[in-house]
Amino acid sequence: MKRLGVNIDHVATIRNARGEYHPDPFFAAKFAKKSGANSITIHLREDRRHISDNDAKRICSIKNLLVNLEISTNPKMINSALKLNPNFICIVPEKRKEITTEGGLNLKKNKSKLKKIILRFKKKGIRTSLFINPSFEDIRLSKNLKAECVEIHTGKISNLVKSKKNHSKELKKIKKCSVLAFNLGLEVHAGHGLDYKTTKLLAKINEISEFNIGHYIVGESVFYGLSKVIKNFRKIIKKK
Repeated sequence: MKRLGVNIDHVATIRNARGEYHPDPFFAAKFAKKSGANSITIHLREDRRHISDNDAKRICSIKNLLVNLEISTNPKMINSALKLNPNFICIVPEKRKEITTEGGLNLKKNKSKLKKIILRFKKKGIRTSLFINPSFEDIRLSKNLKAECVEIHTGKISNLVKSKKNHSKELKKIKKCSVLAFNLGLEVHAGHGLDYKTTKLLAKINEISEFNIGHYIVGESVFYGLSKVIKNFRKIIKKK
């Protein structure tokens, strides 16, 4: 069964705009689960621009809630993650001035560092995924690094679909990479920039088992409500 992970970072973004307490990401996490999310994703950034340490601690403490924590390879972030002890970790690249994650990890440049980090999480029983670009080289490197999962960066295809440009080449690339990863024993996830249209396209790829979606869900919720939007995505990934 394909799973839906709901990223609630931008609930915190809205809260932080006023520097107050509402809307509370802790409540959003519980509400999203109740509405059909299989897991909750939060990105604890180095600059804490949305999710705070207190948010992460409270959310990771919710019983029977699967939490996917996105973090960079910064040693302080790794230590924070080990203390929080989430169910899942997704290691992502992070540039201080970027508005959002701009691409996948540079696995070749960071092989040694990533291998050590993955081993530390494995010892704590935390499922670890690597956020990568759709490339055969990155898939094979992820397997060599002993990651359990890869999350394919879907930003390019999402932008092509939104701008109504030809996306067939990118879709084929993601399909081929998903098949290779699956055949190598890696669990395949997809995330970044996903909306209804792009998710419908990617849900047809049998090898993708998890979709992590945030910005679009929170944005659409302004008009249609969080519960309704989550249910819409659940229907899409279920239909294939």
